[in-house]
Amino acid sequence: MKLITKIATLCLLLGGISTSPGIFAAELPNQNLPGLNESAQAQPKPAAAIAAVALKKDAVCTKCHDSSEVKPILEIYQTKHGVKGDPRTPNCQSCHGASENHVKNADGKATRNKPDVVFGSKRGSSGAYPPSEPKVQNTACLSCHDKDTKRTHWDGGAHNVNDVACTSCHTLHSAHDNVRDRKTQPQVCFSCHKEQRADSKKISHHPIEEGKVVCSDCHNPHGSAGPKLLKKNTVTETCYTCHAEKRGPFLFEHQPVTEDCTNCHTPHGSNISPLLKSRPPFMCDECHDGPHNSQAPYGSGAAGIQGGNGYQAALGTSGSTLNKGVPPSPSTSAVGRACMNCHVMIHGSNSPAGAFLHR
Repeated sequence: MKLITKIATLCLLLGGISTSPGIFAAELPNQNLPGLNESAQAQPKPAAAIAAVALKKDAVCTKCHDSSEVKPILEIYQTKHGVKGDPRTPNCQSCHGASENHVKNADGKATRNKPDVVFGSKRGSSGAYPPSEPKVQNTACLSCHDKDTKRTHWDGGAHNVNDVACTSCHTLHSAHDNVRDRKTQPQVCFSCHKEQRADSKKISHHPIEEGKVVCSDCHNPHGSAGPKLLKKNTVTETCYTCHAEKRGPFLFEHQPVTEDCTNCHTPHGSNISPLLKSRPPFMCDECHDGPHNSQAPYGSGAAGIQGGNGYQAALGTSGSTLNKGVPPSPSTSAVGRACMNCHVMIHGSNSPAGAFLHR
């Protein structure tokens, strides 16, 4: 009896094993596991093989163009464009075109025909040949770099519309691209934006010269949905990325602050601190009509005895019978911080008693 039980148990065990592959196959229908007789999936080419093919294509150019050029060509192998083990890396022909007329020189000219695409911002910056049109140059660059969301708004952007080529700012055949280095980037931008260079030298300025802020912290040179190529959609959004304490929300807001920071400030530099467009109270008067006591404008008495009326009062010849001979005090609306002597919370207030931005 025991023998029969053992035989039955063994039969059931063998039957379960024989049916299990079907069960597992039903549970894993999408695994696409190769069969025993199927060849393994082809492995990707090793980096060395990819580099060998790429360098062979480059050799068509580098047999003539080398480090003896006006701009050393071979330094490109020290950049990301020279990582030949990466299949995404371009070769010479990817950017400059096949340039068969230049390579073959069938006419036997002493000076070969120009390559299909010559990069440079002006004649002389690209060697013996005049540079191609900016649109042609940029098309070659965007054939790879158009997939980056930072360049979504390049078409129609200020630099594109004004025919600024990528090579006007970027240096490709060099181990160091100045515009991508925070220490040297402002000098590249200032080569065109002279007014901003002058502003950055003024008494009150963003710390560009000190290396704490660079142009690309606020601007996207490749295009933007906002004004002035700003990285954000509005001026205030851009400013709030650093000046978060001015963001609010406030119980009592100051409308010009909410609307646009540049109503009062000039971002690149000013001789009136802090980056103000004009000196208070005169800047405040552009919106707020005169001092509180409009029947006694501060005018020449703004500086007290230093003003003309103050001098006459000191001599007792001003014609006034009130405090005759006593120099007037400077107007509280014109000295010190002017209007902000009292309206200290100029960017907004959360105080229940701050309706006039006093606290």
